[in-house]
Amino acid sequence: MIQQTVTINRKAGLYARPVNRLVQNASRFNADIFLTYKGRKVNVKSVLGVLSLAIPKQAEIILEVSGDDEIEALREVIQTLETQE
Repeated sequence: MIQQTVTINRKAGLYARPVNRLVQNASRFNADIFLTYKGRKVNVKSVLGVLSLAIPKQAEIILEVSGDDEIEALREVIQTLETQE
């Protein structure tokens, strides 16, 4: 398992469109990917789970990834989070 803290720098935080893209990209991997914000942990492959956290701009989240392709999955998830629309 690998873990990394990421700061959300999107203008509006994580809302529907970037969350949908995040879930689509995360779902390509076999690894288990979880996101923790304010003590609540959700599966990154769940749109409703991620949206339920209402993550604002400048929020710090923790990503936890475990599985055969965890390194590639973490890299892809972070890249998706950092891509501005």
